[in-house]
Amino acid sequence: MMKILLPCCLLLMAFSLQQKKKLTIFLAGDSTMSVKETKVFPENGWGMPFVHFFDSTVSVDNRAKNGRSTKTFISEGHWQRLIDDVKAGDFVLIQFGHNDEAKEKLERYTTPDEYRANLTRFISETRSRGATPVIITPVSRRRFDSAGNAIPTHEAYSPLVKEIADAQKVSFIDLDTKSRALYQQFGKENSKWLFLQLAPGEHPNYPNGRNDNTHFNELGARLVAQLVLADLKTLEPELASRIVVSQIK
Repeated sequence: MMKILLPCCLLLMAFSLQQKKKLTIFLAGDSTMSVKETKVFPENGWGMPFVHFFDSTVSVDNRAKNGRSTKTFISEGHWQRLIDDVKAGDFVLIQFGHNDEAKEKLERYTTPDEYRANLTRFISETRSRGATPVIITPVSRRRFDSAGNAIPTHEAYSPLVKEIADAQKVSFIDLDTKSRALYQQFGKENSKWLFLQLAPGEHPNYPNGRNDNTHFNELGARLVAQLVLADLKTLEPELASRIVVSQIK
């Protein structure tokens, strides 16, 4: 009986996958999301582990770039190249803010009004392709007060994402708040284990060590990716059935 049932189950699984239309999830964002070169490991963007949580009907195309704001992502042509490749049924996950708010770097800095306009453009052009936009607040930096409380690091720009989501009726993930809660769960000291925190001589890529509270290591990137996936399961039923890791709650 088992010899008969096993091939039948495999055929049913194969048929189920064929019934699902293949789609692509595009990632647009900055260094906290991007794919890293080997020379900067163990730094990871959360888009790197994100690719491993889906079945074979989903491709993840990570277009995030280090150091980009919404402004430079447009001016350098990254957005146009991305949107040219988007097709009906795809998803575009959009997370900017770290570099938009950097007033000291004029080539990147994006005023709140410009930031709002750029995100609205991303949403509109994604929808015009028959695809689904999902906008995400910038992931929080690691910062604690003297009492050991994780504190906000994107006070000006994260609320704008929520405002845009409400106005445009678009799926929204508050990764700023959720990541900060993750750091709080680990605590002030243990949360260092999620970031690119290295003592001198600990890793050959960083002989002088590293004290980075913005960029993640492999563990931090994976846990942040799981935060995004948990919300996607609720927000986008079309993706929920394609997420294959059972521990994503």
